[in-house]
Amino acid sequence: MKPVVTRALFDQVMVPNYAPSATIPVRGKGSRVWDQDENEFVDFAGGIAVSCLGHCHPALVDTLKQQGEKLWHLSNVMTNEPALRLAKKLVDNTFADKVFFCNSGAEANEAAFKLARRYSFEKFGQKKSKIIAFEQGFHGRTFFTVTVGGQAAYSDGFGPKPQDIQHVPYNDLSALEALIDDDVCAVVMEPLQGEGGIVSPALEFVKRVRELCDSHNALLVFDEVQTGVGRTGELYAYMGLGVTPDILTTAKALGGGFPIAAMITTDAIAACFKVGTHGSTYGGNPLACAVAETTFDIVNTPEVLSGVLEREQWFRDGLEAINSKYKVFSEIRGKGLLIGAVLNEDYKGRARDFLVASADQQLMVLVAGANVVRFAPSLIISKEDVLEGLARFERAIASIVS
Repeated sequence: MKPVVTRALFDQVMVPNYAPSATIPVRGKGSRVWDQDENEFVDFAGGIAVSCLGHCHPALVDTLKQQGEKLWHLSNVMTNEPALRLAKKLVDNTFADKVFFCNSGAEANEAAFKLARRYSFEKFGQKKSKIIAFEQGFHGRTFFTVTVGGQAAYSDGFGPKPQDIQHVPYNDLSALEALIDDDVCAVVMEPLQGEGGIVSPALEFVKRVRELCDSHNALLVFDEVQTGVGRTGELYAYMGLGVTPDILTTAKALGGGFPIAAMITTDAIAACFKVGTHGSTYGGNPLACAVAETTFDIVNTPEVLSGVLEREQWFRDGLEAINSKYKVFSEIRGKGLLIGAVLNEDYKGRARDFLVASADQQLMVLVAGANVVRFAPSLIISKEDVLEGLARFERAIASIVS
């Protein structure tokens, strides 16, 4: 007999590290979601930049059904066709020569940081182990990745942290120049900070980071867990910056909602992960890779990627129009369909109030810290859904302002 599923059941059976709303979604289609009571929501959250083709995209559903009747899982004692096809497409369409598959952004970043240290250890010796990352960065929730992430609130309270990790402010060249030296094995950065507030880098900053890494024989690691797979209007955000990393991580949108992630890098660096050095039980799972391949094929087209920038303008125009009436935002920032509406001084610290008010109007949005309302919808969301969602967002704002 199935248990009756209510929000109260969460408190009975789940570890209390989340605080979900009372709403329990049960089905979705495109950028609309329905709850247990058939209330319809517009989805501007995308499962935190995951559902890049919306909910239940027919091509992904078809791929899932087809692969589900063939092969679900193998150990890495054997390889499989979907994994190799997806890896070939990642290599053919990026700077990389080699791919490592895993399940989540945290796993991909864990692999990237371990590989950076292993490469430096083998090439330059054990003294070259320092990692520089940026304040307000976010790289996952394993102990290594959460320590590299520049938010102490997420890493404090778990005992001694991994060592040789230092942080500087994002976009602060002088701070980075003062800290970097020949003991640095890697500089780790998001090419657009997500959880840290939807903060874009200055182009001269990114280019100088690359130059500093080169001059100190340090690797440049780009965390594209949130920005990758079309989110910024390029296949990967580094392509719009004109700066190529040595290692890149990708997850979230890669599977269109199916858990999968990858770390990609060059032949020379990948060679340091010899047999048995690192692994992942589910990494390269044929079911995940099949769905991800279909997702990749759809996103990596001129019409979808150019459509992202068109949709960005719909959001910007709509948010600016709303703000001209209610005066709640100091700026709209971000790129593509990773957009942040920054609250002004009058509403500082109240981003969650806007999230809750939006949910009351049957709109799903996100926050990026206490001061930014974040939008990360489907890359193919219709104009009708954008306009309807913005109308609901305006009603949410009106309820707060009044």
